[in-house]
Amino acid sequence: MTATEWITDIALVLIVFRQLREGRLDRKTFLLPLAIVAFVAYSYLDSVPTAGNDLVLIATLTAAGAALGIAGGIYTRIRALDGDLLIKAGAVSAVLWIAGMGARMGFQTWVEHGGADDVARFSLTHHITGQQAWVTAFVLMALTEVVTRVATIYVRSRSVRTGAARTLPVLGTTV
Repeated sequence: MTATEWITDIALVLIVFRQLREGRLDRKTFLLPLAIVAFVAYSYLDSVPTAGNDLVLIATLTAAGAALGIAGGIYTRIRALDGDLLIKAGAVSAVLWIAGMGARMGFQTWVEHGGADDVARFSLTHHITGQQAWVTAFVLMALTEVVTRVATIYVRSRSVRTGAARTLPVLGTTV
């Protein structure tokens, strides 16, 4: 793995560690992870291979990323306090996020240190055409995990905000 890949992966993991401590939900909560994955997508997604079973691999890992992202967003606590929304990643959310990011890092490290022949045999057996299919699948997995987690948090934050607004009494009225 290159230094840029390590930095990017670690930055994505640190985003959730930052959210283990409750903090204000703001634009930065959404924009920082989206900017990181936009950079990764720009850097690594040259094309989407479609030969053989490449699309099956890509769809499978993308679906895994979506499942991890949605679950991570669901297990992130969002609450309203004094007009602000506060966010705190729960233990389950952090474990899911680290599992997804760690699996990708682990796979890449394993391939670079002796696992390449096993991946080549697997690819040949399952009609996966080459390295670009794996790169695309893992990049889209990461991108989908981040986007679905952020989207889930956004949707949940909107319902928390509107739910909090409905439960607050209107000034000047009696209950």
